[in-house]
Amino acid sequence: RMSRSVLRVYMDCFRIGGVEVTRIEEKVHYFDADEFYPDIKRHVIQEHASWLAPFFDIPGHRMPCVFQAFVVEYQGLTIVIDTCFGNDKERPDFLLGHQLQTPFLERLHDAGCEPEDVDLVMCTHMHVDHVGWNTRLANGRWVPTFPNAKYVFSQEEYSQYLPENIRPESPPPFLFSYQDSVLPVIEAGQAQMVSGEHQVNEILTVIPTPGHTPGHVSIRVGDRDQTGLFIGDVIHNAVQIADPDLNSAYCEVPSLARQSRRKILDTAADTNALLVPGHFVAPYVGHVTRTDDGYRFVGSL
Repeated sequence: RMSRSVLRVYMDCFRIGGVEVTRIEEKVHYFDADEFYPDIKRHVIQEHASWLAPFFDIPGHRMPCVFQAFVVEYQGLTIVIDTCFGNDKERPDFLLGHQLQTPFLERLHDAGCEPEDVDLVMCTHMHVDHVGWNTRLANGRWVPTFPNAKYVFSQEEYSQYLPENIRPESPPPFLFSYQDSVLPVIEAGQAQMVSGEHQVNEILTVIPTPGHTPGHVSIRVGDRDQTGLFIGDVIHNAVQIADPDLNSAYCEVPSLARQSRRKILDTAADTNALLVPGHFVAPYVGHVTRTDDGYRFVGSL
Protein backbone atom coordinates (compact mmCIF):
# COMPACT_ATOMS: atom_id res chain seq x y z
CA ARG A 1 0.00 0.00 0.00
CA MET A 2 1.21 3.49 -0.82
CA SER A 3 2.15 5.65 2.13
CA ARG A 4 -0.11 8.62 2.76
CA SER A 5 2.71 10.99 1.81
CA VAL A 6 2.64 9.81 -1.81
CA LEU A 7 -1.08 9.35 -2.21
CA ARG A 8 -2.52 11.54 -4.95
CA VAL A 9 -5.34 14.00 -4.44
CA TYR A 10 -7.92 11.42 -5.45
CA MET A 11 -7.06 9.14 -2.53
CA ASP A 12 -7.07 9.42 1.24
CA CYS A 13 -6.63 6.84 3.97
CA PHE A 14 -8.21 6.82 7.40
CA ARG A 15 -8.88 4.31 10.15
CA ILE A 16 -11.99 3.24 12.02
CA GLY A 17 -10.58 1.36 14.99
CA GLY A 18 -8.80 -1.65 13.51
CA VAL A 19 -10.32 -1.08 10.07
CA GLU A 20 -8.39 0.70 7.32
CA VAL A 21 -10.33 2.71 4.73
CA THR A 22 -9.14 4.21 1.44
CA ARG A 23 -11.22 6.76 -0.42
CA ILE A 24 -11.08 6.34 -4.23
CA GLU A 25 -12.32 9.34 -6.20
CA GLU A 26 -13.90 9.00 -9.64
CA LYS A 27 -14.88 12.61 -10.45
CA VAL A 28 -16.12 15.91 -9.01
CA HIS A 29 -19.07 18.02 -10.11
CA TYR A 30 -20.66 21.27 -8.89
CA PHE A 31 -24.46 21.46 -8.78
CA ASP A 32 -26.51 24.63 -8.63
CA ALA A 33 -27.78 24.54 -5.05
CA ASP A 34 -31.27 25.77 -5.88
CA GLU A 35 -31.71 23.01 -8.48
CA PHE A 36 -30.32 20.25 -6.28
CA TYR A 37 -32.16 21.47 -3.17
CA PRO A 38 -35.44 23.09 -4.27
CA ASP A 39 -36.27 24.12 -0.67
CA ILE A 40 -32.84 25.39 0.36
CA LYS A 41 -32.85 28.44 2.64
CA ARG A 42 -30.05 30.90 2.08
CA HIS A 43 -30.31 32.29 5.60
CA VAL A 44 -29.49 28.83 6.99
CA ILE A 45 -26.28 28.80 4.96
CA GLN A 46 -25.29 32.19 6.29
CA GLU A 47 -26.08 31.22 9.88
CA HIS A 48 -23.85 28.14 9.65
CA ALA A 49 -21.24 29.55 7.28
CA SER A 50 -18.40 29.24 9.80
CA TRP A 51 -18.40 25.45 9.62
CA LEU A 52 -20.20 24.90 6.29
CA ALA A 53 -17.62 26.73 4.20
CA PRO A 54 -15.32 23.74 3.44
CA PHE A 55 -18.25 21.71 2.14
CA PHE A 56 -20.41 24.27 0.32
CA ASP A 57 -19.49 26.95 -2.20
CA ILE A 58 -21.18 29.80 -0.37
CA PRO A 59 -20.25 32.69 -2.73
CA GLY A 60 -21.27 30.67 -5.81
CA HIS A 61 -24.29 29.05 -4.11
CA ARG A 62 -23.12 25.70 -5.48
CA MET A 63 -22.96 22.23 -4.02
CA PRO A 64 -19.67 20.45 -4.70
CA CYS A 65 -20.18 16.72 -5.09
CA VAL A 66 -17.45 14.08 -5.12
CA PHE A 67 -18.27 10.73 -6.70
CA GLN A 68 -16.18 8.23 -4.78
CA ALA A 69 -15.91 4.69 -3.49
CA PHE A 70 -14.48 3.42 -0.23
CA VAL A 71 -12.19 0.40 0.10
CA VAL A 72 -12.42 -1.14 3.56
CA GLU A 73 -9.79 -3.62 4.75
CA TYR A 74 -9.86 -5.71 7.89
CA GLN A 75 -7.81 -8.81 8.70
CA GLY A 76 -7.39 -9.87 5.08
CA LEU A 77 -10.94 -9.00 4.06
CA THR A 78 -11.41 -6.37 1.32
CA ILE A 79 -14.75 -4.59 0.91
CA VAL A 80 -15.78 -1.89 -1.58
CA ILE A 81 -18.65 0.39 -0.56
CA ASP A 82 -20.52 2.03 -3.47
CA THR A 83 -19.03 1.96 -6.96
CA CYS A 84 -19.60 5.35 -8.63
CA PHE A 85 -20.62 5.71 -12.32
CA GLY A 86 -18.39 3.24 -14.15
CA ASN A 87 -16.93 3.49 -17.65
CA ASP A 88 -18.58 2.99 -21.04
CA LYS A 89 -22.12 3.25 -19.69
CA GLU A 90 -24.82 4.67 -21.96
CA ARG A 91 -26.41 7.49 -19.98
CA PRO A 92 -27.89 9.88 -22.59
CA ASP A 93 -30.51 11.05 -20.08
CA PHE A 94 -27.91 11.59 -17.34
CA LEU A 95 -24.93 13.11 -19.10
CA LEU A 96 -22.88 13.41 -15.94
CA GLY A 97 -22.31 9.65 -16.17
CA HIS A 98 -22.51 9.17 -19.94
CA GLN A 99 -19.74 7.22 -21.71
CA LEU A 100 -17.18 8.02 -19.05
CA GLN A 101 -13.54 7.04 -19.38
CA THR A 102 -12.08 7.59 -15.93
CA PRO A 103 -8.95 5.97 -14.45
CA PHE A 104 -10.92 4.53 -11.54
CA LEU A 105 -9.42 1.03 -11.79
CA GLU A 106 -5.93 2.51 -12.07
CA ARG A 107 -6.60 4.49 -8.89
CA LEU A 108 -7.81 1.30 -7.22
CA HIS A 109 -4.53 -0.33 -8.27
CA ASP A 110 -2.55 2.63 -6.90
CA ALA A 111 -4.32 2.06 -3.58
CA GLY A 112 -2.98 -1.48 -3.54
CA CYS A 113 -6.21 -3.19 -4.50
CA GLU A 114 -6.95 -5.24 -7.62
CA PRO A 115 -10.53 -6.17 -8.60
CA GLU A 116 -9.70 -9.82 -7.97
CA ASP A 117 -8.79 -8.97 -4.36
CA VAL A 118 -12.26 -7.74 -3.42
CA ASP A 119 -14.34 -10.07 -1.23
CA LEU A 120 -17.49 -7.97 -0.77
CA VAL A 121 -19.15 -5.11 -2.63
CA MET A 122 -21.77 -3.17 -0.68
CA CYS A 123 -24.18 -0.80 -2.45
CA THR A 124 -26.19 1.64 -0.34
CA HIS A 125 -28.75 1.97 -3.14
CA MET A 126 -29.16 1.43 -6.88
CA HIS A 127 -28.86 4.97 -8.22
CA VAL A 128 -26.64 5.43 -11.25
CA ASP A 129 -23.64 6.81 -9.35
CA HIS A 130 -23.50 4.05 -6.73
CA VAL A 131 -23.54 0.87 -8.83
CA GLY A 132 -21.62 1.76 -12.01
CA TRP A 133 -18.36 -0.06 -11.38
CA ASN A 134 -20.25 -3.15 -10.30
CA THR A 135 -19.73 -4.17 -13.93
CA ARG A 136 -17.30 -3.47 -16.75
CA LEU A 137 -17.52 -3.98 -20.50
CA ALA A 138 -15.73 -7.11 -21.74
CA ASN A 139 -16.14 -8.36 -25.30
CA GLY A 140 -19.36 -6.44 -25.70
CA ARG A 141 -20.91 -7.81 -22.47
CA TRP A 142 -21.34 -6.41 -19.00
CA VAL A 143 -19.50 -8.63 -16.52
CA PRO A 144 -18.85 -8.22 -12.79
CA THR A 145 -15.82 -5.98 -12.25
CA PHE A 146 -14.97 -7.86 -9.05
CA PRO A 147 -15.03 -11.51 -10.14
CA ASN A 148 -14.47 -13.06 -6.72
CA ALA A 149 -16.76 -10.78 -4.71
CA LYS A 150 -20.17 -11.28 -3.22
CA TYR A 151 -22.27 -8.19 -3.94
CA VAL A 152 -24.61 -7.28 -1.08
CA PHE A 153 -27.83 -5.46 -2.01
CA SER A 154 -30.91 -4.41 -0.08
CA GLN A 155 -33.83 -6.71 -0.84
CA GLU A 156 -36.20 -3.77 -0.44
CA GLU A 157 -34.17 -1.76 -2.97
CA TYR A 158 -34.00 -4.68 -5.40
CA SER A 159 -37.73 -5.36 -5.20
CA GLN A 160 -38.70 -2.15 -6.99
CA TYR A 161 -36.81 -3.33 -10.08
CA LEU A 162 -38.52 -6.73 -10.32
CA PRO A 163 -40.53 -6.99 -13.54
CA GLU A 164 -43.78 -7.63 -11.67
CA ASN A 165 -43.32 -4.41 -9.68
CA ILE A 166 -42.44 -2.11 -12.58
CA ARG A 167 -45.25 0.08 -13.89
CA PRO A 168 -44.46 1.12 -17.47
CA GLU A 169 -46.02 4.53 -16.91
CA SER A 170 -43.73 5.24 -13.93
CA PRO A 171 -40.62 3.03 -13.90
CA PRO A 172 -38.20 3.34 -10.98
CA PRO A 173 -35.41 5.89 -11.41
CA PHE A 174 -32.29 4.76 -13.22
CA LEU A 175 -33.76 1.50 -14.48
CA PHE A 176 -31.02 1.52 -17.12
CA SER A 177 -28.29 1.36 -14.49
CA TYR A 178 -30.02 -1.56 -12.82
CA GLN A 179 -30.04 -3.38 -16.15
CA ASP A 180 -26.34 -2.94 -16.95
CA SER A 181 -24.81 -2.63 -13.48
CA VAL A 182 -26.89 -4.85 -11.17
CA LEU A 183 -28.64 -7.48 -13.27
CA PRO A 184 -25.39 -8.92 -14.71
CA VAL A 185 -24.14 -9.44 -11.14
CA ILE A 186 -27.34 -11.30 -10.26
CA GLU A 187 -27.13 -13.41 -13.41
CA ALA A 188 -23.51 -14.29 -12.54
CA GLY A 189 -24.69 -15.66 -9.18
CA GLN A 190 -22.67 -13.13 -7.20
CA ALA A 191 -25.53 -11.21 -5.54
CA GLN A 192 -26.73 -11.56 -1.97
CA MET A 193 -29.98 -9.83 -1.00
CA VAL A 194 -30.41 -8.84 2.63
CA SER A 195 -33.48 -7.45 4.35
CA GLY A 196 -33.86 -5.08 7.27
CA GLU A 197 -30.96 -4.69 9.67
CA HIS A 198 -28.47 -7.41 8.78
CA GLN A 199 -25.10 -8.25 10.26
CA VAL A 200 -22.87 -9.30 7.36
CA ASN A 201 -19.86 -10.19 9.53
CA GLU A 202 -18.16 -9.07 12.72
CA ILE A 203 -17.41 -5.56 11.39
CA LEU A 204 -20.23 -4.92 8.87
CA THR A 205 -23.91 -4.30 9.57
CA VAL A 206 -26.50 -3.15 7.02
CA ILE A 207 -28.92 -0.57 8.49
CA PRO A 208 -32.15 0.46 6.73
CA THR A 209 -32.19 4.21 6.01
CA PRO A 210 -35.02 4.52 3.47
CA GLY A 211 -36.17 7.73 1.87
CA HIS A 212 -33.64 8.83 -0.69
CA THR A 213 -34.70 5.57 -2.32
CA PRO A 214 -37.30 3.15 -0.92
CA GLY A 215 -34.69 0.58 0.06
CA HIS A 216 -31.68 2.79 0.77
CA VAL A 217 -29.35 1.38 3.43
CA SER A 218 -26.37 2.63 5.40
CA ILE A 219 -23.48 0.46 6.49
CA ARG A 220 -22.07 0.43 10.01
CA VAL A 221 -18.39 -0.49 10.00
CA GLY A 222 -16.10 -0.95 12.94
CA ASP A 223 -14.95 -2.85 15.96
CA ARG A 224 -15.17 -2.30 19.70
CA ASP A 225 -12.84 0.70 19.52
CA GLN A 226 -14.63 2.82 16.93
CA THR A 227 -17.58 2.79 14.53
CA GLY A 228 -18.09 4.43 11.16
CA LEU A 229 -21.38 5.07 9.39
CA PHE A 230 -21.21 4.91 5.59
CA ILE A 231 -24.43 6.70 4.75
CA GLY A 232 -24.58 6.86 0.95
CA ASP A 233 -27.07 9.58 0.04
CA VAL A 234 -28.86 10.04 3.36
CA ILE A 235 -26.91 13.30 3.37
CA HIS A 236 -25.42 14.67 0.14
CA ASN A 237 -23.94 17.83 1.61
CA ALA A 238 -23.27 19.30 5.04
CA VAL A 239 -26.02 21.86 4.44
CA GLN A 240 -28.40 18.99 5.29
CA ILE A 241 -26.74 18.73 8.69
CA ALA A 242 -27.42 22.42 9.22
CA ASP A 243 -31.01 21.80 8.02
CA PRO A 244 -31.91 18.11 8.48
CA ASP A 245 -35.34 18.58 6.91
CA LEU A 246 -33.78 19.63 3.59
CA ASN A 247 -34.23 16.98 0.92
CA SER A 248 -32.55 16.81 -2.46
CA ALA A 249 -34.53 16.82 -5.69
CA TYR A 250 -33.62 13.13 -5.97
CA CYS A 251 -35.16 11.96 -2.69
CA GLU A 252 -37.95 9.58 -3.67
CA VAL A 253 -39.81 9.31 -0.35
CA PRO A 254 -39.36 12.75 1.26
CA SER A 255 -40.86 12.03 4.69
CA LEU A 256 -38.76 8.88 5.16
CA ALA A 257 -35.65 10.69 3.93
CA ARG A 258 -36.02 13.26 6.72
CA GLN A 259 -36.60 10.54 9.33
CA SER A 260 -33.54 8.58 8.22
CA ARG A 261 -31.38 11.70 8.18
CA ARG A 262 -32.27 12.58 11.76
CA LYS A 263 -31.81 8.97 12.84
CA ILE A 264 -28.29 8.93 11.39
CA LEU A 265 -27.40 12.32 12.87
CA ASP A 266 -28.65 11.26 16.31
CA THR A 267 -26.75 7.97 16.13
CA ALA A 268 -23.55 9.69 15.03
CA ALA A 269 -23.83 12.33 17.76
CA ASP A 270 -24.74 9.85 20.50
CA THR A 271 -22.05 7.29 19.72
CA ASN A 272 -19.26 9.54 18.37
CA ALA A 273 -19.31 7.42 15.21
CA LEU A 274 -17.29 8.64 12.26
CA LEU A 275 -19.72 9.87 9.60
CA VAL A 276 -18.72 8.84 6.07
CA PRO A 277 -21.09 10.49 3.57
CA GLY A 278 -21.05 9.39 -0.04
CA HIS A 279 -20.35 12.75 -1.67
CA PHE A 280 -18.62 15.18 0.72
CA VAL A 281 -15.57 17.11 -0.46
CA ALA A 282 -12.47 17.48 1.72
CA PRO A 283 -12.19 16.80 4.59
CA TYR A 284 -14.64 14.08 3.44
CA VAL A 285 -15.42 12.47 6.82
CA GLY A 286 -15.98 13.71 10.35
CA HIS A 287 -18.07 13.78 13.48
CA VAL A 288 -21.49 15.17 14.31
CA THR A 289 -21.95 17.27 17.42
CA ARG A 290 -25.14 18.69 18.86
CA THR A 291 -25.66 22.45 19.15
CA ASP A 292 -28.34 24.54 20.83
CA ASP A 293 -30.40 24.55 17.65
CA GLY A 294 -29.44 21.30 15.92
CA TYR A 295 -26.23 19.74 14.66
CA ARG A 296 -22.78 20.66 13.42
CA PHE A 297 -20.25 18.69 11.38
CA VAL A 298 -16.56 18.71 12.21
CA GLY A 299 -14.33 17.29 9.47
CA SER A 300 -11.56 14.98 10.56
CA LEU A 301 -9.52 14.00 7.50
